[in-house]
Amino acid sequence: MRSATVVLPQSADACWRAFTDATLLLAWVPGLRRATVISGIASLPREILFEFAESRTYTLVYDYDVARREVRWQPQLGKRDAVSGHARFEAVEGGTRFEYALEQGDGRSEAERALGSLDALVAAFAHWMASR
Repeated sequence: MRSATVVLPQSADACWRAFTDATLLLAWVPGLRRATVISGIASLPREILFEFAESRTYTLVYDYDVARREVRWQPQLGKRDAVSGHARFEAVEGGTRFEYALEQGDGRSEAERALGSLDALVAAFAHWMASR
């Protein structure tokens, strides 16, 4: 699993809240057509149905460590089309250290891999947070 790290100028709490809010995913995830929360714990989604690119559909199950501001996800349905990974948000001087790790399923085409690549997702989240 590959990972990337970037420092964002926003607070760790603001980054965490934005990242874990399923209603905001369409605003920053490239290629995402729809995200539907299937189940949740308090305000955090537990399972989400994703419609990605032209025809990929899969669900991801999320686990949270709120105290450490860490979230992990793994595919439930559609594993070949899905992704697994984690994100961490750590307060540092000047903002938040955002670590994002990702592994894409074998069913994705090269175009879909590029659209949902680690670098594309990190850049998209950073750009979206800067524009908020």
